[in-house]
Parts: sequence; structure tokens; C-alpha cells
Amino acid sequence: MKNERQSKIIELINSHDIETQEVLLDKLREAGFNVTQATVSRDIKELNIVKTSVKGHGYKYAVKGAASERNGTKYANILREAATSVVCAGNLVIVRTYAGMADPSAAAIDLTWHNDILGSIAGDDTIFVATADVTSAQKLADKINAVLESRD
Repeated sequence: MKNERQSKIIELINSHDIETQEVLLDKLREAGFNVTQATVSRDIKELNIVKTSVKGHGYKYAVKGAASERNGTKYANILREAATSVVCAGNLVIVRTYAGMADPSAAAIDLTWHNDILGSIAGDDTIFVATADVTSAQKLADKINAVLESRD
């Protein structure tokens, strides 16, 4: 649950201008996470999230660059635990997961390989990841499979 919650926090921070812990807490609750302010505060510290200046708009939360390696490990762990298979179909990569694990897995894929993908859609146990072409899809599938093959 912690990995799912922390993945959602990163997803929310990357997709919204979140200025306060209260706003983050509300967005997490809207996403179905029953969390306290103390838990969110610990997650912010663990994820190395900082407040950054936004021109003319005050401050917002952002993931500090130094955390990217640690976060990469977390994202890989999410995929190792949740994904069951990866296949290509044209320019799409289809990732199957255990029930309820597609959303955090999609966030991990989006945040890890954001330069390789055009977008993704997650259901309950399936993710469709769109790439620019068939070659890009195969390369992305190979990267994801490499993570899955490194399971202990």
C-alpha cells in the first residue's frame, strides 16, 4: 500500500500544482487513499519532495532531482511486484498486472520512461502504453521485461 500511495503522490505532484500538504491530502483521499497528514508528511520526506518557486504563482511541490535514482528503484519494485506480462501490438505496449495494480504500475512506467511514451491508459489489471512507432514499442517492452526478469 505504501508503494502505491507514494507512486500516487508522485503522479499527483507531477500532474498538478500542489501548494500544500492539505491539498495533497485531499487529492489522495479523492483517489481512494485513507491517509493522515502525518503519513503524507513522512512520504514527502521519504520521497525527497521539495517546494519550488513557480513564477508569479507562489510555490508548489516537486520531486527533487537527487531522489530520481531511489525513485527509479521504487518504480522498478512496483513493476516487479505487480506486472505479470508485457507484449507489443503495433505501437502499443500492453502490460498485464495483478488485479488492482495497473494504476500504480502505469505511474511507474510513465515516470520511468516518460521520454519513450506518448501516453498510457490503465484499467484494473491492464495498461496500454502508446509509443511513436513499432520500434519504440518493442524497445520499451524490452526495457520493462528487463526489469521483470530481474525479479529475485
